[in-house]
Amino acid sequence: MTQSTHKTFCRFCHAYCAIEVDVENDQPVAVRGDTSDPIYGGYTCIKGRQLPEQFATPKRLRETLKRGPGGDFAPIDVDQAMDEISDQIQRIIAEHGPRSVATYVGSYGYQNSAALHVAKAWHKRVGSPSYYTSVTIDQPHRKIAQSQFGTWAGGTHAFTGADVCMMIGNNPVVSQYTPFGGPPPFSPYARIRDEMKRGMKVIVADPRRTEVANRASLHLQVNPAEDPTLLSAFIRYVLTENLYDAQFCAEHVEDLEGLRALVEPFTPSYAATRCAISEDDLIKAAQMFGEAKRGVAVTGTGPNMSPRGILTEHLICCLNTICGRVNKVGERVPNPGVLQTPRAREAEVIAADPAYGKGPWSRVRGLGEIIGEMPTAALNDEILLEGEGQIKALICLGGNPVVAFPDQDKTVRAMKALDLLVCVDLYQSATAKLADYIVAPTLSLERDDVTMLTDTWYDQPYCHYTKAVLPRNPQSREEWEIYWELSHRSGLALELPGGRLDTQVRPTKFDVLELLTPNASVPLSEIATKGHGHIFSDVQVTVSEPEIKKAHRFQLLPADISEQLQAVIGETYWQQPTNEDDGTVYSHLLISRRLKHVFNSSGQQLEGLRKKGTTNPAYIHPDDLAALKLSSGDLVEIESAAGTLLGIVEAAEDIKPGVISMAHAWGDLPDNGGEVRTQGSSTNRLVDDDRTYNPITGMPRMSAIPVNLRAVAEAVA
Repeated sequence: MTQSTHKTFCRFCHAYCAIEVDVENDQPVAVRGDTSDPIYGGYTCIKGRQLPEQFATPKRLRETLKRGPGGDFAPIDVDQAMDEISDQIQRIIAEHGPRSVATYVGSYGYQNSAALHVAKAWHKRVGSPSYYTSVTIDQPHRKIAQSQFGTWAGGTHAFTGADVCMMIGNNPVVSQYTPFGGPPPFSPYARIRDEMKRGMKVIVADPRRTEVANRASLHLQVNPAEDPTLLSAFIRYVLTENLYDAQFCAEHVEDLEGLRALVEPFTPSYAATRCAISEDDLIKAAQMFGEAKRGVAVTGTGPNMSPRGILTEHLICCLNTICGRVNKVGERVPNPGVLQTPRAREAEVIAADPAYGKGPWSRVRGLGEIIGEMPTAALNDEILLEGEGQIKALICLGGNPVVAFPDQDKTVRAMKALDLLVCVDLYQSATAKLADYIVAPTLSLERDDVTMLTDTWYDQPYCHYTKAVLPRNPQSREEWEIYWELSHRSGLALELPGGRLDTQVRPTKFDVLELLTPNASVPLSEIATKGHGHIFSDVQVTVSEPEIKKAHRFQLLPADISEQLQAVIGETYWQQPTNEDDGTVYSHLLISRRLKHVFNSSGQQLEGLRKKGTTNPAYIHPDDLAALKLSSGDLVEIESAAGTLLGIVEAAEDIKPGVISMAHAWGDLPDNGGEVRTQGSSTNRLVDDDRTYNPITGMPRMSAIPVNLRAVAEAVA
C-alpha cells in the first residue's frame, strides 16, 4: 500500500481553501485544512472535506455516456465521443451559422482555471457570440452599475483594516463569496471576528437574521426588495449631516446636487416605515457608516436577484464614493493581483464605459450583450425561437440549467428542442438527463490549477498553483479540453493572450495557463515551484498622482437612474404584495438563500452532505405557520403569478414575518416533483423570464417573489 500527503487547494466552490489530502493507493482518503498556509491557516468547510466521497461515489460518472435511439445512455469511448460531437457541431455551423452553437458555463465550470478563457477563445475563433455563464443569471448588476458609474484607478477600501463594513443581503459566513470589498472568502467568520475585535463595526441589512447578522454590530431586518429605499435614506443622511467627503466629491463627482434632490423624499421616518425597521436603528446605522474614516458597503446575490438590482448596486457605488472610500495618493493597494499584468495605480477616475448597449444583440426582449457575454435569461428563447440565429447546439460546462434558469418548464422544452446537448457533469443531473452526450470531467484532484478566479479577492498578493494529486481518469476531459478537441478536429487554432494553442499536439494544463497569464506580476513558473499557497510580498503597488490629470468624474446620475429613483417613491407593493396584471393579493415574499452544505446543485449527491439535509425547506416564521395552520415538515404548494412548486415548510424564528426563505438550484425534472423530500424543488418554477425583468440584463425577479401558500395532502406528492 502506497501512502502520501499532498498540499493543494479545494475547488468545490469559489473559496479555494488550501488543503492537505491523504492518498492511499491513488485514492483520496482524508482532507483537512492546511495549517501552514499563510492565508487560510487551516480553514476548510464541510463541502471540501467530502472530496474523498466525490471521488469514490458510484454516482460519479467515470466514462462518457451517449444517448441511444431509445433514450437510454450507454458508455462510449471519450475520443469517439469527441469525434462525433465535433462532426455534429461542424455540420450545425455549416447549416445554421456560428451563432447556432452556444456554451453555458455554470458555477462548477468556474472552478477549472482555464475553462472560461479557452471556451471564449473558441467562440471568438468560430465567430459565435452565443457564450453564456451563470454570472448573468446570478449577479451581473454590480459590474453593470460600476461600468456606468466609473471606477477608481487606485482601488477602493478593503474589508481588512476598515472601520465599518455594511453588507446588504449577503451572507459570506455561508456563501464563502464576497469579493470586491466584503469579508475575504477564506475563513469569513474568523476574519469578521478578528476585525470586530480590532474595532470594526459591522452592519447587516437582511430580511433574515442570517449567520453573519448574528455576528453584526447592528442588524436591520428590512422588508425584502427595499434595498434602494434603505440606501437612498443612508445617502440622504450622509449628505444632510455633512458626513460626506466634500473635497473628494468636488474634485471627482458629477451631479451631487442632483442626487441630493432625488434622495430628499427618503427621510429616516419614510424609509424606516417602508423597510419596517426602527427609525432609530436606521439613523444609528447611517451615522455609524458615515462617521467612519475607512469603510465599505457591499451587496450579494439576494439584492441582485431582487427587483432593481442595478439601482441597488448603483446606490452602493454612490454611498461608498461620496464618503471617499477609495485609496488615495501614497496608500498601498493591498493586492494588485499576482497573475495580473502590472500597471500603475493612479488617484483618478477611470471614465464610465457602460458594459451594455454594444456588441451582438439577442433576438428577444431588446436584450444585448452585457459584460462581454450574452444574457443567460434569453438563452431558452434563443433556442426555442425559430429563424436565423436560432441556437441548435449547447455545450454545458458544470451547469444545471433545468434547476437554475428561470421558468423551469420553458428550460426543459428548450433543452429537449436542441439538435445537440453536451453536458460536462460529474453526475446525471436534471439537465444531463436530457443530454445527447454526458462527458465525464476530470476531477479537481486529478488536474493542475491556479487560483486565477480569486487572484484579486485576497487582501494580500497571494497565489497557489497546484499540481494534480491523483492520476487522471483517461476517459475524462477537462472543461477547457472540450474546446481544444473541437479546435484539433477542425484545424481552427485558438488565440490566447500569450499566443496560439497548437491544434495538433495536446497542450499540458501548465502550457495553457502560461498562455493565459503571459505578463503576470509573478511568472507562473515561479508560482508553481512553491508547491503550496504563498504570499508574494514583492508585489507592491502604491497609489500615485496621475502623470496627466484627466477630467473624468464619477457619474452619480447616469442612464435612467433618476427615473428609477422617482419610480421607487411611487411603489406600494411593500404595503401589500399584489400582482400588477390581475390584482391578486399575495401573503408572502419569497427570498433566496444559500445552504452551507451545498454549492448550488453541487453536493446534493453526496451522502456525507445529505446528512445535513435532503431538501431545500421553505423557512417561515412560526407565527405565520400557526396562522396557516401548518407545522414544520408539512407539504405545501407555493404559488406565484408565474407558477407553482411543492415545498416542505420549516419554522424559523430568524425569518421576518411575511417572508419565506428558500434556497435555489434544488430539485429535479418537473415530472419528478413528487420527490421534494429527497431532492427539493426548484424555486425558478415561480419565475417567468418575459414579464418582470431588468431591461438591460434580462434578469427576472428571482427573489422577493410575491407568493401564496397552502397545505397539500401528502398523497398529492
